[in-house]
Amino acid sequence: MNVAALVIWIASWFALLAVYTVFLGPGFVLVVVPFLMYSFYRAFLQLFVVPAVFRMRRVLRVYPWQLSHEIQYGLTKRTEVVGRQFGWFDIPNPARSEETLPMVFGRHWGVGWWHRRMAPRTASELKAQIGEVWFAGDPRFIGVLAAARGSKPRRLRFLHQQTGSDGGRRGLADWGATAEDIERGRRAGVVPVRP
Repeated sequence: MNVAALVIWIASWFALLAVYTVFLGPGFVLVVVPFLMYSFYRAFLQLFVVPAVFRMRRVLRVYPWQLSHEIQYGLTKRTEVVGRQFGWFDIPNPARSEETLPMVFGRHWGVGWWHRRMAPRTASELKAQIGEVWFAGDPRFIGVLAAARGSKPRRLRFLHQQTGSDGGRRGLADWGATAEDIERGRRAGVVPVRP
C-alpha cells in the first residue's frame, strides 16, 4: 500500500500539472500551486516510508508477533542508548526474562501518533491504546512494534537496538545471544557490529 501511495502521489503531481498547463489558465495558479506542493510533499515523505516498510516486512518474515502487556515506555533520554532517540520501549530479553532492553524509534518520521500516547501528561484513554502492544523481533537486534487494536496489529513502527551492538559498551554475547540468534537476526536484516 505504501508503494502504491508513492506512485499515486507522484502521478497526481504530474496529472495536476498537466491539467493546469493544458486546460487552466494563469488565473488558477493560486488554486493549483498549493495542491502541487502538497502532492510533492507527500511523495517526498513516502520515499522515507517505503524503505522502512520493506525492513518491517523482512523482520516479520523471520519473527512471529507476540502480544505484550504493560511494557514500559517513555520519551526521556536513556543514557545507555547511543545516538538519536525519539522514544523508547523496554522489551524483555528473550535470553533473560528478568532483563529488559530499550528499543528506540530509529527515525522521527511518522511517530506522532505514538508520541501523543507516550507523553507523561496524556489522558488515560489515549495511554490505554498502547497498554497492550504487539512485538515481532528480538530486542537484542531489531523489531516491529504495533498497537493492539482488536485482534490485529495497527500503527506499525520499526524499532532497533542502539546500546551494545551499535557501538556501546556491551556486546550481543553479554545479552545471551547465541550463534543461532545472531543468524536469525541476519535473516531479518541485522548486521551486528560485534558478537
